[in-house]
Amino acid sequence: MTEITELTFELAYAELEEIITRLDSGDLPLDESVTLFERGRKLAQYCQNLLDSAELRVNQLLDGGQIEPLEG
Repeated sequence: MTEITELTFELAYAELEEIITRLDSGDLPLDESVTLFERGRKLAQYCQNLLDSAELRVNQLLDGGQIEPLEG
């Protein structure tokens, strides 16, 4: 399994969608469901952090300031 911090936003979001679909199916054993849920929570937080960073950059651009490169 790829480290979350090595994923682009798009790949992390796609994996999160896949996890949600698998969890929604209800066909998984409990231990696998818990593992997927944990990974999904981490992916969701990672995606949110990337979105927050992008929003900050956009706000800096709108304010006419200098921007810092995106991390992650």
